[in-house]
Amino acid sequence: MSSNITGTIKEVPKTVEGPSQYLDDIARKATKTERVLYPVSAIVGQEKMLRALILNTINSSIGGVLIRGQKGTAKSTAIRGLAEVLPEIEVVDGCRFNCDPSDPEKFCWECLEKKMNGNLRVHKRQMKVVDLPVGATEDRVVGSLDIEKAVRQGVQAFDPGILAQANRGILYVDEINLLDDFVVDALLDAAAMGVNTVEREGVSVSHPANFIIVGSMNPEEGELRPQLLDRIALQVEVTGIYDVEQRIEIVERRNQFNDDPKHFIREFETEQDKLRSKILKAIQLLPRVATTRDNLRTIAEICIAFNVDGHRADIMIERAARTNAAYEGRERITNDDIIEAAEMVLPHRMRKKPFEEEEFSADQLRAVVEGNV
Repeated sequence: MSSNITGTIKEVPKTVEGPSQYLDDIARKATKTERVLYPVSAIVGQEKMLRALILNTINSSIGGVLIRGQKGTAKSTAIRGLAEVLPEIEVVDGCRFNCDPSDPEKFCWECLEKKMNGNLRVHKRQMKVVDLPVGATEDRVVGSLDIEKAVRQGVQAFDPGILAQANRGILYVDEINLLDDFVVDALLDAAAMGVNTVEREGVSVSHPANFIIVGSMNPEEGELRPQLLDRIALQVEVTGIYDVEQRIEIVERRNQFNDDPKHFIREFETEQDKLRSKILKAIQLLPRVATTRDNLRTIAEICIAFNVDGHRADIMIERAARTNAAYEGRERITNDDIIEAAEMVLPHRMRKKPFEEEEFSADQLRAVVEGNV
């Protein structure tokens, strides 16, 4: 026996997914554990490393710093602790790229739209220290672009990466010598142009990417690519401290911090405030610091005496010396400023002779400055 079955087949509509939330929106709703940072003013010794970090904080045009040293010499502690004394900056409210409201020529497309619609708001916040993990993927670093959405919706399909977060802040790269080549190339491009560009299948998106590179590394694990090394302005070597009393103080302070971090931080509030105030005063004074022709002559003589290739070293020494003078509260550069800057700019730029390790010291620099060489 057969029977006919009749009816109407209806297509069940697919569930339409709504727009996904940004990760920062999700993070705001999630429960977070408060991150407590060791006060940078509580670090014992390592004055040259701290000076290099502070100079870049005052004047971002110096060009970053590379900190070389063995493990356990407070490299990461100093860099992350610096976040607590960084100056405030003005940013466009809600901007994913930290655009500067006083520089509309460098606005991202979202801020341009806000400006055209008259709803651009400004707020202040501290500069940020953004970590770049060694194993980060290319999309995580430069950002990802959804081609299908880009064709239909345009640049809104761009998901910013770490370079967007670091714009107008500090980009910290631990073990910078272990970075993949594609990350090094992205950093070099962004550092040179101040812009990060992502291109996929003929679709291109660009956004501002001005940041201060701060890298740390252990030389025992390999050297840094020469192209990136040349781009980083200052280099500092850090070693373990050999003074018995200072080593005792390091252990005591670390134990106090571990036992009661908040109490330890309160004990150093005054020192932190002094450092923060000194940095702010230096930022305000920096435009008034003058570089004389004699200063430039001294810098040129140093670079020639130490057989430095190119002219990038001259520019970086001048910027660092001028910033050091501002940090010390002076409107004039002294020879001491130049010597201190040259100590951090020249070591990784001097031309090496075969089978010969060049000697380099502040005494040699002073001899050149005083005309004894």
